[in-house]
Amino acid sequence: MRIVLADGRTKVRYALRVLLEGQQGLDVVAEAVNAEDLIVKVKESCPDVLLIDWDLPGLNRSKTMQSLQDDYPDLCVIVMSGRPEASHEAMDAGIKYFVHKTSPPELLLAVIEDCGQV
Repeated sequence: MRIVLADGRTKVRYALRVLLEGQQGLDVVAEAVNAEDLIVKVKESCPDVLLIDWDLPGLNRSKTMQSLQDDYPDLCVIVMSGRPEASHEAMDAGIKYFVHKTSPPELLLAVIEDCGQV
């Protein structure tokens, strides 16, 4: 699966890349540091999965999520956040997958695998 990582923090993106690229069949094809960069990277790389920080700099959550869903209906979006209340916000924006940033890595990998089943 082709994955785009979108998080404003370099260390978070690095840790996610190391985790994901250590798994067979997962390939991080791009990284975005803000919302503007995100749109460009998704368009250029045609990923299967977008792993996005709900607090990504510049992110207009509802508008961007709706735009991504309209333009890339097969894109599986997984929202990550350290704020528990963000899961409700993400679900209200039509996002099916949410992973708390303190969850074990196995949970994130299971959610990514579930994306591949859809």
